[in-house]
Amino acid sequence: MENDYGTEQKKGETLKKEIGEWARSILLAIVLAVLIRLFFFQVTVVEGTSMFPTLKNHERLIVNKAVYYLKQPHKGEIIVFNFSPRRDFIKRVVALEGDVVEIKNGRLFVNNQSIEEPYIKNYNTMDFGPAVIPQGHAFVLGDNRNNSMDSRDPAVGYISLEQIKGKASLVFWPPFSMRLL
Repeated sequence: MENDYGTEQKKGETLKKEIGEWARSILLAIVLAVLIRLFFFQVTVVEGTSMFPTLKNHERLIVNKAVYYLKQPHKGEIIVFNFSPRRDFIKRVVALEGDVVEIKNGRLFVNNQSIEEPYIKNYNTMDFGPAVIPQGHAFVLGDNRNNSMDSRDPAVGYISLEQIKGKASLVFWPPFSMRLL
């Protein structure tokens, strides 16, 4: 009988040890996932057509949050920024602090230089500016200029660099549309 009791006790201890190891592993996985989500990457869903044809409605993106810890955004990059507490926007950076932005006859000018924008399909848009971008801010536009709420709209305005969550780096869904941005 003592042998059966000793065996049962060892099985109980082994089970407790196994459960403890699983609990630690799951807790570590959760902590790592939260840290990665908070500081390095996030998944964002494209809502709407303001970035068409570059991004399509309902595509899913990986946003690199770590890239802007070390540097500021560059012109031409697609960023995700906090528009309101419950809503993020995805737009293209076209100008940074100190730049003068103007849109004339559908063409974008930054510091009086016409900017080539091969991702734009329709150049028919209202004139804007000239406007000087304040320090610590960016000027962003959607690629679908006629259907984009962006820095031209006073509700959006200039984007504080602190509002920027990260750089859109990869479209991963739907799978047949996977591509780097």
